[in-house]
Amino acid sequence: MQAPEPWPVVPPRIAELIRRGAQEVADPGEEWWRELHEAALSGPGMRAVAADPVLAESTRRANVANLLAWVAHNIDKPGTRVPPSLSPDSIANARDLVRRGLDTDALDAFRKGQSAAWRRWMDVCFGLTDDPDELHQLLEISELSISTYLDDTVEAIREQMNAERDDLARGSHAERLATVTLLVEGAPITVRQAEARLGHRLTGPHTAAIVWGPPDVDSARLEEAAEGLLEAAGAERRLTLVANAATLWVWLPAAVSPREMPPIAVPDGVRIAVGRPGRDLAGFRSSHLEALTTQQVVDRADMRAGIASYDEVQLVGLLERDAKAADAFLEHTLGDLAEADPELREVALTYLRELGNVTRTAERLYTHRNTVIRRLRRIDDLLPRPLSENAVHVAAALELRSWRAR
Repeated sequence: MQAPEPWPVVPPRIAELIRRGAQEVADPGEEWWRELHEAALSGPGMRAVAADPVLAESTRRANVANLLAWVAHNIDKPGTRVPPSLSPDSIANARDLVRRGLDTDALDAFRKGQSAAWRRWMDVCFGLTDDPDELHQLLEISELSISTYLDDTVEAIREQMNAERDDLARGSHAERLATVTLLVEGAPITVRQAEARLGHRLTGPHTAAIVWGPPDVDSARLEEAAEGLLEAAGAERRLTLVANAATLWVWLPAAVSPREMPPIAVPDGVRIAVGRPGRDLAGFRSSHLEALTTQQVVDRADMRAGIASYDEVQLVGLLERDAKAADAFLEHTLGDLAEADPELREVALTYLRELGNVTRTAERLYTHRNTVIRRLRRIDDLLPRPLSENAVHVAAALELRSWRAR
């Protein structure tokens, strides 16, 4: 890294304004964080990160660490050059990106986050002074401080990623992960080549799973969950890859589903997403992609532990591919029922699952038949169209709403 250029002398009055502004944003609030994270995870280059719950959370943690480091420095030494942020969260994020085979272009997340933070910081600055000269100096120093800090941080993390990549290249993990990536993307690679690199047969049955937890999860818990899945499936071996510090990709040479397995004791904070069984190379790929979809749905539903299969989330996964369209579908299909008493949505969904049978609905809900009838009338009042006229769409919307409510 090059020696830092001389830093301008900051007038005491401007330094004091920077300190006051930094104190004001020391706890920026949920809206700040939401805007910052959405910006950082936007753009074509961040699709792989945004789609992976663990990578996305790791990036969010790095964003928080970076912003708070800048704030803390400017409270203590306002206006002076802020050293690059190499917090544990930033280093962990760099390591995770490299393990997933992503290059340093992913660091653009910090620059997109910078744009969002700068817009917010300008609002703060305009509230600190109405003197044009002071405001001009304040914005000038702030822009230099933020842009230089991000440049220095990105460069430091880039070096960290390059060092991590060199370490991985000396082992077999990088080759195995690269091979799986080629297989999943449908790249031209022969089965014989792939099997030799993975040490795993690609013919026969496959069931893929993803085992993950929060970014700071103990890796032993992930291994415990993967081993429990292996035993429950009755398989003798598994192919396991470390996708990042908090995620394992697992393939079992068996055709099983969670419904067929005995209960699995999943460690606290760990979750398992399972794809449908498949055969040969196509099944190896499709089961993994289904497990990824299941992981994304489960993560959005904020389930903190347990196991879920693609069969459970397939409809929701399809609907959630376009979040804005899914929101509009919910609003137009459910109307006021979307935010009504959850018991009413439970009655409606159970009634539809029981194919419109009131008696079976009452038995399933352990309630009286007349109670179900009264609630169905109330449900029709809340829906834009009566249940009987729009049953299929309402059932799909209720399924999506129930997963979001979790």
